Amino acid sequence: MLANILIALVAALHLGFMYLEMIAWDRPLGRKVFRTSPEFSAASKALAANQGLYNGFLAAGLIWGLWLGDEGFAVKAFFLVCVMVAGLFGAATVNPRIAYVQSMPAALALIALRLGI
Repeated sequence: MLANILIALVAALHLGFMYLEMIAWDRPLGRKVFRTSPEFSAASKALAANQGLYNGFLAAGLIWGLWLGDEGFAVKAFFLVCVMVAGLFGAATVNPRIAYVQSMPAALALIALRLGI
């Protein structure tokens, strides 16, 4: 039960990232969250939307795993690992705080999933 709650939270985070990157990127909220200038956000809007789409796919995979219930263990594990890897890559190439915001919640959910709690 705890694992599914954590997985749902990770999915919700990625739906939020999708919104921020696809819709709010060049608006005040998006610029505040990502600490970008109006010029940068305007120039990188298409790239951010693409990134947002990928975050939507991660959320969809996690939701699919939840929908499958107990039969979705492998799907949940696969998408949690994808989230962790994406977060670690982002931390290494963009900002270290991405590891805490993205990878850590996914790692906790994966541990709970593996422990069956």
